[in-house]
Amino acid sequence: MTDPSSVLDRMIRKFERRAPLDNGDRKALRTLPHRVQTIEPGMYVVRDGETPTRSCLIVEGFAYRHKVTVEGARQIVSVHIPGDFIDLDGALLNVSDHNVQALSRCEIAFFPRAAMQQLILDHPRVAMAMWVDTLIDGSIFREWVVNVGRRDARSRIAHLLCEFARRLEVAGLAHEYRYELPMTQEQLADATGLTPVHVNRTLQTLAREGLIERNRRFVAIPRWEALRKVAGFSETYLHLDQVKSNGSPPTQ
Repeated sequence: MTDPSSVLDRMIRKFERRAPLDNGDRKALRTLPHRVQTIEPGMYVVRDGETPTRSCLIVEGFAYRHKVTVEGARQIVSVHIPGDFIDLDGALLNVSDHNVQALSRCEIAFFPRAAMQQLILDHPRVAMAMWVDTLIDGSIFREWVVNVGRRDARSRIAHLLCEFARRLEVAGLAHEYRYELPMTQEQLADATGLTPVHVNRTLQTLAREGLIERNRRFVAIPRWEALRKVAGFSETYLHLDQVKSNGSPPTQ
């Protein structure tokens, strides 16, 4: 189990990349009540239609957000990595309107809804950091809509692989465009609006072209600029400039 203090430090570092915090903000975050729980792959963290009682931070592992149609078809709308809050909505909204499931074995930190609400009221800089975090999530959602609605299969898969490379690199989980991607072809299909067969063929095509290399759950991108061109990938929507501009907390 992850050390509790490291969970809180990770959360503070996350928010310091979103807004300038002072010592009072950091102290409030360090004393925020929480518990860390291990979640196995496939287990639900958030369920559509439930009343939220907590907000959730991924400490280790990967999770995915999805919606399900009345016919039972699933659309994955985002994938989340260590350091991501996956349910800041739960601090304010009264009903969950989507599902979140563990993609791999996860450690999740759960923060009570009432404590999060009081934190927002008492610490406006923390509230701003949360706001920026949800705005960046919204920007990523919009890009995923474009990906599913307007790009061809080859570009869709390439775009997704480029996004994961950059996000994981910023999180310190990728090096030279090499990273772990614990998604099945069925899950990639549900994220891109394709069939698993189409995903498999597209991955094979990208590999034959020398644009990607795959070894089970690991992906390498030996020709980054070439794959980026295929994807039409621009990282503007990830707002990595927000990380750079707010990366160093102010001195108190």
